[in-house]
Amino acid sequence: MTVKFERGWDIKHAQSIAKLYDQAFGSKFSHAIPDKAKRVAVLQNCFIPRYSFVALHNDTPIGIAGFSDGYGALTGGLGIIGLIKHLGLPGGIRAGLLFSLYERQPDLNGLVMDGIAVQEAYRGQGIGAQLLDCIVTHAQRHKYSSVRLDVIDRNARARKLYEAKGFVAVKTEHFPYLNWLLGFSGSTTMQLNLSPG
Repeated sequence: MTVKFERGWDIKHAQSIAKLYDQAFGSKFSHAIPDKAKRVAVLQNCFIPRYSFVALHNDTPIGIAGFSDGYGALTGGLGIIGLIKHLGLPGGIRAGLLFSLYERQPDLNGLVMDGIAVQEAYRGQGIGAQLLDCIVTHAQRHKYSSVRLDVIDRNARARKLYEAKGFVAVKTEHFPYLNWLLGFSGSTTMQLNLSPG
């Protein structure tokens, strides 16, 4: 199977990318935007493609990895203005407040990975690992000092991948009182420090 990895995506893939992301993270975002069709439409219109790498098989998106830096983020369009535009005033404000719980700001000269999603039929074939490699290579080329990410407490498989790539845990947070809202009760921040040059 031939898989191409590219930065960003053509506008024709916007809906496919949104559905792919929602397949992986829809349960996480469902409290903010309960209606699946609306959620996919918001993602489709609010994602900023240049802050991502995608995996394509036969010109079909089968994986995506987003990132954020000091200039922008894949989910940068999910600010309060964009959400109100697509969901109306009450729905947009509600979604904005809930999305703010997931927001992570990059450190100075650091890059934050914003989730990896791989189409279910293609999982277990190393595509997620290669997307992660794309993010790390991008960070190295642009002289970032580190790549940081969060992994939730119930995703041991992802944590194992990150550890194999050299990421180390730097902070763990527990918030069982938010499990009903977020769908998980804790997360660990992991970081990969990059050598200069």
